[in-house]
Amino acid sequence: MFGGLGPLEIIVLLVIFFVLFGAERLPKMANALGRSKGEFQKGLDESTKAMKLEQTIQDMDAGGRTPSQALAARAKEVGIDPEGMDPEELEKKVAALENLNAEE
Repeated sequence: MFGGLGPLEIIVLLVIFFVLFGAERLPKMANALGRSKGEFQKGLDESTKAMKLEQTIQDMDAGGRTPSQALAARAKEVGIDPEGMDPEELEKKVAALENLNAEE
């Protein structure tokens, strides 16, 4: 049922909670737990939005292309056919040719 706990185990846990904390404090604890979960979810959502915004900015900087598409376009600009090449090797070759062209 809940993390491998059966109905009998859940009932035993509820009885133990009632004995330890009393009937008055359990609703307050449940309320606090719910609020904590809500705050955690809110923070998680905010961080997810920030990550999506950062990715959107990176995509806009790349002209709406993925990094591999941008690298392929750079390679074609310097005269390299990017088909079948390892991205790391392609990046090194493109950077070297761009530096060489910049020096000229």
